[in-house]
Amino acid sequence: MATSALSLSHIEAFYGDSHVLQDVSFELGEARMLGLLGRNGAGKSTCMNVTMGLLAPRTGEVRVFGQPVTGFSPESIAARGVALVPQGRRIFKSLTVRENLVVAARKPDNGKHAPWSTDTIFAMFPRLLERRSQIAAHLSGGEQQMLAIGRALMGNPRVLLMDEPSEGLAPQIVAEVMATIRKLKESGLSIVLVEQNPRLVFDVADDIVILNTGRVAVVSTPVELNKDGVDLRQHLGVF
Repeated sequence: MATSALSLSHIEAFYGDSHVLQDVSFELGEARMLGLLGRNGAGKSTCMNVTMGLLAPRTGEVRVFGQPVTGFSPESIAARGVALVPQGRRIFKSLTVRENLVVAARKPDNGKHAPWSTDTIFAMFPRLLERRSQIAAHLSGGEQQMLAIGRALMGNPRVLLMDEPSEGLAPQIVAEVMATIRKLKESGLSIVLVEQNPRLVFDVADDIVILNTGRVAVVSTPVELNKDGVDLRQHLGVF
């Protein structure tokens, strides 16, 4: 049986009185990429917040490599090998590029992956090397996204959550970011990719989960969805 890197089981989550996630369950396999799709407001980012401990579920369980982390602090979940590239990047704009990376550094807790360091991040993103002493607020949108990815990798995660990494970027920069995501997948990282653009996800993901108004509507693979001719417009709008 394949190892589950991350599982959400029967998650019920609320923002105040608003019932955002309703009995949400899905699994991310080890060294696989799961594309999490849905319209605006479907609950995608809420799933990321619940996974990282930023929002406590009312009921349900989150496990990382079989170990329960429900109710843990974000710091404790990060220490167990989960990192988030948040929507909107949320870099530390008053710090330099190098400082943004160093502040997130964490030693790896296993020998499966080569450890990430400032040197390996700069090798992956040469533009960040060129701008290593620059204040992050002065970076372009694409460079800020690269920095957000690099900062997450400095935690040496086993599970990487990526929330809308292509948002607001020019097509050429989106292509560069997606090429980076492919490399990370090939390195053996387990990745959840949240995206508004389903074509990007179908091109790179192993598995697909589609949320519709807070519920899991589809669990499949890109190959099976294409073969079955499923009409995704009811869940995603224009496709």
